[in-house]
Amino acid sequence: MIGLLGQSRFFRWLLFCLFVLLLATGGCAKKPVGKLMEVTAYCGCSSCCSWERGSWTWLKLDFWNRYVSAGPQEGLPYSGNTASGSDPHEPEPGLFSSDSLYRPWMIPVRTILFPWYLVPQDGTIAADTKYYPFGTRMYVPGYGWGTVEDRGGAIKGPDRIDIFYKSHTEALQWGRQKVQVTIEYP
Repeated sequence: MIGLLGQSRFFRWLLFCLFVLLLATGGCAKKPVGKLMEVTAYCGCSSCCSWERGSWTWLKLDFWNRYVSAGPQEGLPYSGNTASGSDPHEPEPGLFSSDSLYRPWMIPVRTILFPWYLVPQDGTIAADTKYYPFGTRMYVPGYGWGTVEDRGGAIKGPDRIDIFYKSHTEALQWGRQKVQVTIEYP
């Protein structure tokens, strides 16, 4: 009886090791694809996102409210969220990144004052969701890693994406570029 019990433990251990080995070498995810794309930039301002402060119904006296000023949702309140419902953001490199090598003096600042900067965060990318569903990760040289969380009115086709910046000046500095983008499908 003890011999059979020892053999069953051995076989369970062997099956577990085989499972871990298959999981580690299985390659469940698709391989990243490189593609030349036209990349533009946008921010959350009224000229990039077609919204305005206040409504003419109240003679613009309700300046704290934001309304959509163009498109099929014209006149509705504007929340500033993406099409997937998240807040748009720029990529953050995190503590253990090449940015820490170039600016080592930022390591204590990040760990003490801004602990949420320890973990890297993907930026927001707007793309045509027929080709790139929400959650698709992309690496844009000069911008970093981003996740498709939005879709824009002018973003049509598989060769065009829009990246989010916090300020309008940074978005204008990026302009319109053709770069080799690495795509990781979910």
